[in-house]
Amino acid sequence: MNTSKPEHNFCIIGCGRLGISLAVFLSGRGFKPISFCSRGPDSAKHAAAMAGTGIVYEDPVKAAAACDLVFITTPDTRIGPVCEKIAKGGGFTKDSVVFHLSGALSSDVLGAAQKVGAATGSIHPLQSFAPYEKGQASPFLGINISLEGEVRAVTLGRKIVDVLGAGSFTIPTQAKTLYHAAAVVASNYLVTLEHFALSLLKETGLAEGEAYTILEPLIQGTLSNIKARGSINALTGPVARGDDGIIASHLEDIDRKMPQFSCLYRLLGAHTLEIAKLRGDLDPKVQEKLALLFKNTGV
Repeated sequence: MNTSKPEHNFCIIGCGRLGISLAVFLSGRGFKPISFCSRGPDSAKHAAAMAGTGIVYEDPVKAAAACDLVFITTPDTRIGPVCEKIAKGGGFTKDSVVFHLSGALSSDVLGAAQKVGAATGSIHPLQSFAPYEKGQASPFLGINISLEGEVRAVTLGRKIVDVLGAGSFTIPTQAKTLYHAAAVVASNYLVTLEHFALSLLKETGLAEGEAYTILEPLIQGTLSNIKARGSINALTGPVARGDDGIIASHLEDIDRKMPQFSCLYRLLGAHTLEIAKLRGDLDPKVQEKLALLFKNTGV
């Protein structure tokens, strides 16, 4: 007697990098890719070939109807229209579970599926995905994946994340925008911040590669301190020490040599001062001096 649990048959609608990786690394782990659909048929064929199984459909309604689990992995602007087309065409049933994988949008964008009885949710891996290559290690291992939506969808979502070897956490549907903003700040704006630091070092005559090599241990050490002590207690440097003279000299040189960064330095400094205040050990008079320096518009 076979006591194994039945597989979840799933389809991928939107066969880009994430859709292909999802199909490949879910396949054979209690989940089976049945159908693929994409705006470009070649990408759907490629996804099926990489997964080693599955039928390519031109019609997303037929692709969704073939499965009980539907992943809409299209660009964000296409998620709502694709979901609505499938719902109107009868591609969803009350037994369907429908996920999108956008970080910025909540499961509310899948309202058309919810209206016909399907359970809806969003799954968002906090990771960037390179094109899949056969034999590569799973990009899901050890990363964190957010879940939100209806209870039935989130319950299945946890199983999906577990199978992928990732960690999961849930957020309220109404918090999805702030969650995505946090991810943008932590990833994209960190690039902007380090570009700022590298630009300052390049102005001293160092090549960019050399500048990064010099800064990397400091960057990694700071991240380790934040992890170990929290963002407030990890703060060091002239603002935390209340060294307004050093800050004044920074601003003088930046205003004179690299004025395009003057406003950014002051803005970051002002927010850093607010963190320093939370520590409770910064002299009020020094706080006023620093606040004035950061408020000064410079050049």
